[in-house]
Amino acid sequence: MEGGFIIFNIMRWQLFCRMHWQLRSCFIACLIQTVCGQIRYSIPEELKKGYFVGNIAQDLGLNVGRLRSGRARIVTGDSIQYTELKTDKGVLVVSERIDREQLCGDFTPRSFTFEIILKNPIELTVSLWTFWMSMITHRFKKKQEIKLKISESAAPGARFVLGSAEDPDVGINALQNDILTPNDNFILKQHTRPDGLKWAEMVLQKPLDREQEPRISLTLTAVDGGNPQRSGSVNIEVTILDANDNAPVFNQSVYRATVMENASIGTYITTVNASDSDSGSNGLITYSFSNMNGKVADVFSVVENTGIIYVVGQLDHEKTKKYDVGVEAKDQGGLADSSKVIDEVVDVNDNAPVINVMSFSYPVTEDAPVGTTIAVINVKDIDSELNGQVTCNINHKRQFKIMSSLTNYYTLVTDSAFDREI
Repeated sequence: MEGGFIIFNIMRWQLFCRMHWQLRSCFIACLIQTVCGQIRYSIPEELKKGYFVGNIAQDLGLNVGRLRSGRARIVTGDSIQYTELKTDKGVLVVSERIDREQLCGDFTPRSFTFEIILKNPIELTVSLWTFWMSMITHRFKKKQEIKLKISESAAPGARFVLGSAEDPDVGINALQNDILTPNDNFILKQHTRPDGLKWAEMVLQKPLDREQEPRISLTLTAVDGGNPQRSGSVNIEVTILDANDNAPVFNQSVYRATVMENASIGTYITTVNASDSDSGSNGLITYSFSNMNGKVADVFSVVENTGIIYVVGQLDHEKTKKYDVGVEAKDQGGLADSSKVIDEVVDVNDNAPVINVMSFSYPVTEDAPVGTTIAVINVKDIDSELNGQVTCNINHKRQFKIMSSLTNYYTLVTDSAFDREI
C-alpha cells in the first residue's frame, strides 16, 4: 500500500511448527503451537504519535481475541519503545518520535527489531518480527541569513564561499543541489569534497555599481533527492562597498555674482556646489581656487568644505571691473572637477571729476572777436556710467561761454566784445 510518501510493504512468512510433548501416566497430551513469522514495514521517520504502522493480527493471521486473551505485549532491547500494540484492534502504531539519524546514523540497513509475547495461561512466545524502518525525510539546517560585503571594484570572477547546507539524511535523501535565485551579477558554482560534502560559492560575473544598486538580496535554496523533494533556503544579503570611481561634478559650469566695490571684508559673494556619487570619505569634497593670480587671492577666499566665497580685501571698480575666478572641487581620492565664478564689481560714485586746463591764451586783447578760444579744458570722472557723466559750467556768462568739443574736452570762448576801459 502506498499513500503520500509512506511506503508500506509486507512480506509475510508463516511457519507453523508443531511441537509435541507427551504427558505420561494417564496424563492428557497437550499440543502447543509456536507461530514464527517475519514482517517488514517501511514508514517515514518523524511521524506523530498514534500513526498507523501495520495490522499485526491480519498480517500474521492471528485472531484479535487471541491477542487480547494472551495479553500480547512488545519487547525490545532498547530503553525506548517506539511502537505500541493496540490489542483491541490488532494494529501497530507509533508511540515515540522516531529519528533515523539518531538511531542509525549513516549506516544501512536502517531498522530495529522487536518481539511480541503472548501469555494464555502458559507462556507462549510468538517468535520474532523484524520491524524495518525505511526513513524518508529531509531536513536542512542552515543560517537564517548570510551577510556579505563586496567592494564595487571587485573584478568579474571574484569568488565568495557560501558554505554548505546540513542534511542529516543519507543517500538520495541527502543534499543534491543548490539553487541561487536569478541575478545578473552572480552565478552559483557547486563543489563536492572527497568525503562527499557539498558546498557552494558565488562567482561575480558582472561588475557591481554601488551608486545604482547599493544592496542585493538573494535566496540560496538547497534541495535533496527524496520523494517528495525537500528543500531549505537562506537569505543572502550583499552590501556593496563604495570605491572611489566617481569624480565630483559641479552643478553649474559658470557661476555669476555681483558685489559693490565698497563691500566690506566678509561680504558674501556666492556658493559653489559639487556632488559626488561615492559614499563615505570617497564622497567628501573640498573646494579651492584654481589658476589663481595674486589679485584674486588678495580680495576673495573660499571655505574649503562649504564652497562659500566671500570678500577678504579691498575692491575697486576703477581698477578691476570683473573677476574671473577658477574653482576646483576635489574628493579624498584626488578626483576633481572645475568651474569658474564671474564676479562683477558694481561701481560706486566714489570719485569726483578732475579738471585739467590743457591750454590757455593770456592775455586777451580787447579787440578779440567773439568766439575767440581762451582755454582748452579736459574733465575726467573715472566712475562709470551715470557716476562718470559730468557737466561743466562757468560763473561769468556775460562775456564767456564753455563749449563741448571732443569727449571729456571743453573749450572756453568769448561770447561778446571786450572794452578794457569799461
